Amino acid sequence: MTAPVRIGALASGGGRTVLNLARACAEGRLPAQVAVCVVTRADAGAAQACRAAGIAVQVVPPEPASDFDDRVDAALRAHGVQLVCLAGYLRRFRVDAWRGRTLNIHPALLPDFGGQGMFGDRVHAAVLAAGRTESGCTVHWVDEEYDHGAVLVQRRCPVLPGDTVATLAARVFAEECAAYPEAVGMAIRNFNRGSLPR
Repeated sequence: MTAPVRIGALASGGGRTVLNLARACAEGRLPAQVAVCVVTRADAGAAQACRAAGIAVQVVPPEPASDFDDRVDAALRAHGVQLVCLAGYLRRFRVDAWRGRTLNIHPALLPDFGGQGMFGDRVHAAVLAAGRTESGCTVHWVDEEYDHGAVLVQRRCPVLPGDTVATLAARVFAEECAAYPEAVGMAIRNFNRGSLPR
């Protein structure tokens, strides 16, 4: 059998997205395993959640900034990572060494409500303020721009009358739980065929 694809997750929040991917791997829905979760703070919620789930955690402090990207690359390579998944990661990821091997999930229907500074509850608040009747999530390949690369998967959900940021966020996250494993599966099949995103 082919060895599972080794995923490196980068997270800044509580780790729900990383655990969702790990669950999909453990249940056999993905021929992969989450080899490591990289965080910038030892006390990050994602670090605690991943350790509790038996996922290796690598802390890469943001200072000194001059070699931060090199240290992130080294942490991923040390764990044999083949596919990088950004999971609520709030820093720009230097994609150079991982081009065609890095995915991100965004809690809106890109290209709307994306870009620098648009993350988490800010996105949901913007969707509500704009009076949209539909939201969802987007999984895309990562390039040098925030929330910009080619889209693999989008899943949609309604914005309901009376929605708050919290209720909309919960509905979108339910779609994220399906979208990210689907996109990772697509990426792995592309790797198996020897193709990379354009």
